[in-house]
Order: sequence, then structure tokens, then C-alpha cells
Amino acid sequence: MAMDILQEMEILRREIDGAFRGFGMGSFLEPSFLPGVSLQRFPQINLAQDQDKVYVEALVPGVNSKDLELTVMRGVLTLSGERKDEAVSERTWHRRERGHGKFMRTVDLPCEVDVDQVVAKFENGVLLVTLPIQEKAKPKKISVKAH
Repeated sequence: MAMDILQEMEILRREIDGAFRGFGMGSFLEPSFLPGVSLQRFPQINLAQDQDKVYVEALVPGVNSKDLELTVMRGVLTLSGERKDEAVSERTWHRRERGHGKFMRTVDLPCEVDVDQVVAKFENGVLLVTLPIQEKAKPKKISVKAH
């Protein structure tokens, strides 16, 4: 019987991952070759901007708001925290795909923001950070005079 190419790639990924696990690299090849699974950093974010503000939306399901920390310094937003392991120790696990532990994600901001006016709201596992753009970073309209 010929093995499916995706199954062969998945077996190879597991073997390489296992080989590097002992070298302090963690999971070397995190993405699976199976369809629909890709390399994703945690937490996943959206970054948007309008004329006055920058918006960062982060998906942090299973994280308590008291376990989140935000800092802004030199044009970089850092989001760190911990997703606690709520596992029941008496269970025999056959599959555990939801990660747990400490995490940190940095986001380069597209412009200078007013760090004293940053607002963060957390609801239903979604963190929305609103960062007002500094006045000096906003584009200035310059009038052109005819001679």
C-alpha cells in the first residue's frame, strides 16, 4: 500500500521535531504538513490604523485578564502573559493541541503613539488595545501659495 504523501510528511516532521527537542529548541517544526494547519504565533493579532489611532486586536482565549501585561516602549507594543494549564492530572491524554504556559508577542507600531492615552479592553478572549497617534506623528497639510 502506498502511503499518502501528507502522512509521510507528517511522520518526517515528527521525527525531525523529536530530534531537535533535546537541544533546547522546543518544537523546531511547529507547523504540521496537514491541510489547514499553519505556523501561527501566539497570540494571533490584527493591526490597523485610522487617522487618529492604531488598533491592536489580540486573540487570547483561555487567558485571564489579570494574567496579561502590556507595555509600550520605543514604538513597540509588548503583550505578555500566561495561559494556565487547567488539565486534570487523572486523565489519560490522547491529544493535547491547546498550548499553555507563558507567552510574549511584540508588535512594531507603524507610528509614534501617546503612551499616556493607551486604552486596553478585554472581552470574551479578545484584547483590543487602542493607541492614540501623537500629534507630531500625524500628517500635516501644507498649503501651497501661488505667486
